[in-house]
Amino acid sequence: MQHKCPQLFQAINPFVTYTPMNCLLQAASPYGDLEEVLARAATADRTVIMTQINAAWTKPGSLLDLFFESFRTGEGGVARLLDHLVIVTMDPAAYAGCQLVHPHCYFLRTTGVDYRGEKFFMSKDYLEMMWGRNKFQQTILQLGYNFLFTDVDVMWFRDPFKHISMGADIAISSDVFMGDPYSLGNFPNGGFLFVRSCNKTIEFYRHWQAGRYRFFGKHEQDVFNLIKHEMTDRLGVAIQFLDTTYISGFCQLSRDLNKICTLHANCCVGLGAKLHDLRNVLDVWRNYTAAPVPDKRAGKFQWKVPGICIH
Repeated sequence: MQHKCPQLFQAINPFVTYTPMNCLLQAASPYGDLEEVLARAATADRTVIMTQINAAWTKPGSLLDLFFESFRTGEGGVARLLDHLVIVTMDPAAYAGCQLVHPHCYFLRTTGVDYRGEKFFMSKDYLEMMWGRNKFQQTILQLGYNFLFTDVDVMWFRDPFKHISMGADIAISSDVFMGDPYSLGNFPNGGFLFVRSCNKTIEFYRHWQAGRYRFFGKHEQDVFNLIKHEMTDRLGVAIQFLDTTYISGFCQLSRDLNKICTLHANCCVGLGAKLHDLRNVLDVWRNYTAAPVPDKRAGKFQWKVPGICIH
């Protein structure tokens, strides 16, 4: 471990200067080593699923509990994908909570922001969190791992990997899906994002990070939307926008419970609103999975709408 320091840790957290001494302390930390966590969780083709949480999301009955429940009540063996999930925690309390419920936890150390509480959309701390997440994703690619990043407010009902094209370098969920998965006219949502590790995607992320300063004050999803044409032309990156029939969200809701794989509480601001509507979503899903097959095929089950955000 010592021979890779400080380069590896500097990549993980560029805001800290690592000396040989504090690198040794970092390597001996009880919070675990990133490469070791990734190696344990990865599939045979070096793919990991990742989510990111803070202490506010690990409290009993909060988003992490709902996230896990969606896997465990899902169909087609989706629960097995939890074996490949890395939970990236933003504060010590979240890390401790993660270790109680999951084997693959990583504590991402940051400076300057208290990540324990809820971060409100487009606040300074929210932007720091989103751009920090983006930089960490770049690190995963540089370490040679593909990843599927999922926000913790995404419910997983079926395996979504079957809807990710083998030809896509990047597959991203859609706030609004226009019908053509390779049309750059679709509106992306970075809360569900698959990226293959290769030179093209690492370079894409370098330009994406640079866009933080080029388009100052924008969050990472808006910058993705602003650079997508330029980067596909320059780098030849193939971007797939995922069909909301299968990879859905509150912005453009899939009504077909026989097809839906994931459901994201996007277009929804505030932890309380997300929890309210996602609990209703899981109530409907449990009734659906318990029903006879003919009732499922007949389309008798619909989401409870309107909710606070879902409609």
